[in-house]
Amino acid sequence: MPGVPPPFFTGGDPGGGITIYPLDRLYQEVAYIAYHFHWPYMEVMEMDHRERHRWVDEIARINTRLNEISGEAA
Repeated sequence: MPGVPPPFFTGGDPGGGITIYPLDRLYQEVAYIAYHFHWPYMEVMEMDHRERHRWVDEIARINTRLNEISGEAA
């Protein structure tokens, strides 16, 4: 069938293919989210990368605000 891309990644298209996310980084993100929000391990692991990273960013913002507030109170 003309126009159908091959079913494998040739490395020529920077927007395609599968990239491997560092396992250590994945564990850090899962631990960070689970620790702060008390969400179960499997719930966090089943999130896609973008959603998980979004929650990591939000937790970091919350922690920054709390640290600023506690610094003002001191």
